[in-house]
Amino acid sequence: MPSEQQARAQAAAITPGRRSSEAETETASPAERLQVLFGGHRLSPAQRRIAQFLTDHLTEAAFLSITELAERVGVSQPSVTRFASSLGFSGYPALRDALQPIALSAIAGAPEEGEGRLRNELQSAVDAEIENLTSLRRVFADPDRILDIGRALARSVPLTVLGLRISVSLAEYFAYAARRIHPDVRVVTRGGSVAYDGLLQAREAGGEWVLAFAMPRHANETLAVVRAARGVGLRVALITDLTLGPLVDEADVVFTAGTGARLVFDSYAAPGVLSAAILQAMADADPERTQTRLEKYEQAAEQHAFFLDD
Repeated sequence: MPSEQQARAQAAAITPGRRSSEAETETASPAERLQVLFGGHRLSPAQRRIAQFLTDHLTEAAFLSITELAERVGVSQPSVTRFASSLGFSGYPALRDALQPIALSAIAGAPEEGEGRLRNELQSAVDAEIENLTSLRRVFADPDRILDIGRALARSVPLTVLGLRISVSLAEYFAYAARRIHPDVRVVTRGGSVAYDGLLQAREAGGEWVLAFAMPRHANETLAVVRAARGVGLRVALITDLTLGPLVDEADVVFTAGTGARLVFDSYAAPGVLSAAILQAMADADPERTQTRLEKYEQAAEQHAFFLDD
């Protein structure tokens, strides 16, 4: 009889090419619409500052003149014009026309003042994570990107998982689970020459991919290690909360999942679910290997009494 985890692996298999019918009826959030607007463009540091300001202050910034926006961001007016042009607009007025409906939808979707007073800080933190999960749910309406990266990571032997500083916990969770279904998973949780050694050895052993986690605050050493991975010939799949910036620019594939920032330390509900979805896609990529490895693990767990009898 298959174990509970084996049964879950079979029952949760992702159906390729299947789009949820809700994808046609659910409306993208303002943040997702901005991600579509700004994503996929190589922006200069000044342009990234403009994009970040527009994202952080959308409901106000969408109605500023070019002079006001330039002053608020601390850039020149020509920089704002070049930013609009880099996104494919004829100029800043055309960009502002595109931003204003998004800003109005954000205002319309804001909670009533009375409702907000009924929530305490902990409830607000949960509400923010629910919104992050709702955004991720919309992304999952088309599972093909998840399936594609799952197949790529499953084929990469060894597979390197990277997470530094606060991202160590996510990397170790992913690696712990991935080892149940993948024959060679290596974890990099230190930067500098130690990280470079691990990346070089993984590439020389035949590895093709690194799965990197980059949660705030985003470390300079994470960017350095990602660049080192690219330098030795590895491809990088990045799980982050970012939609723009040098980390995103350096990665081959990027999956964005929002983090909860209402408490003194961030919470990671959406990145955790995204990680589990990619693990599921890896399991789906080679079901025979998955079931064989899970069966062997269950036999070892029983033989050595790894777990309590609940």
